[in-house]
Amino acid sequence: MNRMPDFMRNGVALALAVWLAFLTACADAPTAPSKPVEIPVFPPPPEKARFFYERTLHSSADVVPDDKDASLRRLLTGEVRTGEGLGKPYGVAAHKGRIYVSDTTDRSVVMFDLAQRQFKRIGIEDPGSLRMPFGLDTDAKGNLYVVDGSLKRVQVYDAEGKFLRNLGADLNLSRPSGIAIDNARRRIYVVDLGGVESEDHRVRVIDIDSGRALFDIGKRGEGPGEFNLPRDAVVGPGGELYVVDGGNFRIQVFDVDGKFVKTFGAIGRQTGQFSRPKEIAVDTTGNIYVVDTAFGNFQIFDREGRLLLDVGSRGNTDEPARFMLPSGIAVDVDGRVYMVDQFFRKVEVFRPADLPEGAAYGSPRATK
Repeated sequence: MNRMPDFMRNGVALALAVWLAFLTACADAPTAPSKPVEIPVFPPPPEKARFFYERTLHSSADVVPDDKDASLRRLLTGEVRTGEGLGKPYGVAAHKGRIYVSDTTDRSVVMFDLAQRQFKRIGIEDPGSLRMPFGLDTDAKGNLYVVDGSLKRVQVYDAEGKFLRNLGADLNLSRPSGIAIDNARRRIYVVDLGGVESEDHRVRVIDIDSGRALFDIGKRGEGPGEFNLPRDAVVGPGGELYVVDGGNFRIQVFDVDGKFVKTFGAIGRQTGQFSRPKEIAVDTTGNIYVVDTAFGNFQIFDREGRLLLDVGSRGNTDEPARFMLPSGIAVDVDGRVYMVDQFFRKVEVFRPADLPEGAAYGSPRATK
């Protein structure tokens, strides 16, 4: 008769003891319902909800499906699932359920594919390697455009992250930071931040096909159409250009020819004002979303610059709708808003109240 060796018998006994202890703990666990998790709503009750906090993205573990064997192991051992995270995120772009986040310390762009539940890093290999990715945008085909502050140019990738080409290397960009794509007019707007000793506070307009410089918008100053440390830009549904004029604490609006139209916002600590405006986005209806790093939120304005809502608040702990150093913002075709926080190294997702809970990511919303 074969006897089980002592070390095997001891191992089996230990495994059974762990499993029985787990079952006992489950059986003895209190059955009283735990306190329900409060989902942040904006504006808060009793006003009618317009946006719900939906989820947070910290790492690949928040997107990629879990492995069954690894899940069972963690159940038995108490391990916590980890994934490949963000180093220092900055900008964000959204295209039909694919979320692209620039990571300045890891010198890459992270892709969270929420529809296909995939995670990928872009720009980590030559050709097309990145050094200091900042602003991002996508065109109608889903191609990704990345402003590289160190290389002082725009690098272009397809939707899967394959490098295609670079643009603007011959334009003598000073401190490029933001970018906006005008699909209808086949243009790229590159925001040149400038600096204390630089006069290059402007927006450079580039032909998207040839890479040729078309014209510049603005110069350093405080007057209409002038900039002081511009940060980002976005193209509205009608082709109008909105520019975050950071050092002048305002948003400036230009027509398709680059002519100044109007401005809204001013320095202050009240809603509708700005303290440290950073990035900007626009939805399909023309509403404008502006991140303010000092406020720890984003504010939503209509086309006329009237404040509609502010979402989020400043906080010292990583909680839903709490931010310490928010930077990037994007709005997808389904109306979901994506907000980057550099300090907590996260992207938070907010769902518009008229989009059903559980709606597929990146599906265009039905028009009424």
